[in-house]
Amino acid sequence: MKIEIIPDSFSPTIYNDIAIHPLQIWEWGRARKKMGLSVIRFGEYKKEKLINVYQMTIHPIPHTPFSIGYIPRSQYPSPEFIKYIQEYGKTHNFIFIKFEPYTLKSEILATSNQQLATTITISSHPLFPSWTQMLDISKPEDELLKGMKPKTRYNIKLAQKKGVTVKEISNDKGFEIFSKLYFETCKRQKYHGHNYQYHKIVWNNLQNKIAHILIAYYEKMPLAAYQLFYFKEKLYYIYGGTSVEYKNVMAANLLMWETIKVGKKLGATELDMWGSLPPNYNQNHDWAGFTRFKEGYGTTFIELCDSFDVVCNPILYNGYNIIYQFRQLFLRLW
Repeated sequence: MKIEIIPDSFSPTIYNDIAIHPLQIWEWGRARKKMGLSVIRFGEYKKEKLINVYQMTIHPIPHTPFSIGYIPRSQYPSPEFIKYIQEYGKTHNFIFIKFEPYTLKSEILATSNQQLATTITISSHPLFPSWTQMLDISKPEDELLKGMKPKTRYNIKLAQKKGVTVKEISNDKGFEIFSKLYFETCKRQKYHGHNYQYHKIVWNNLQNKIAHILIAYYEKMPLAAYQLFYFKEKLYYIYGGTSVEYKNVMAANLLMWETIKVGKKLGATELDMWGSLPPNYNQNHDWAGFTRFKEGYGTTFIELCDSFDVVCNPILYNGYNIIYQFRQLFLRLW
């Protein structure tokens, strides 16, 4: 097995053929570079053939020579790659490198866990939830409707009866409508997400080919909007925003149903709902509402492997975790 840094002159098409998730594609790395981050792409080769890729963003710690590496939604790394990236981190002043693989927990072999047990640390602050919900959208539309919960199916029909319409507007006009609803929702729910500039750069680099925007209207008023990613026969529900107006017309329910139909037209066989509470979740949890909403479409709960950190500087890593916990407490109080 040979591991090398992939140069910027490498073919994006060949790279994307190996990447397994939108957050690992070449265009995502290009967007992150435009945000001012450094991006390094690593490749694993077997007999000179590229078999795995890992795209890492570098996040400097202000006023220090140290950084944090982040590798989101790659395949589960081999022990060889973990050893390589840890040595890389030690020689380049990384405190740690966070992995959040796009791999089912059930698919990780016990032998792999044993091999990595002394090298990795389960993250105390993952950026992605370990659970998501998946929907098989390869089925005919009538079967998909039958698989939904009765209330969800009823709400879809109610929205149609009330005259809610859904349009794909995957252009800058659509993005502006989406972002307005999205940031209104973030403010309402006290969610500290990315800023407008971040979302705009992502949109500019991924629109149409990967990113799509769907908007639900009632009496010419946009009530709900989704940004979706499509990659390798899978549709991802990434971001959503809703208005406080006309909640009784159930625009979001119809919007998700039209999302499913758009995914089918694009060639997707699965819809990844991006994040969720686990099954048998606490109905009083802050995430219970959107978990229940997604569940209404007949999804399956899926557990992904734990996020983990490859520690390069143990002393600074412990200090970082303490500071991070205080910061999160402050944000909750704020």
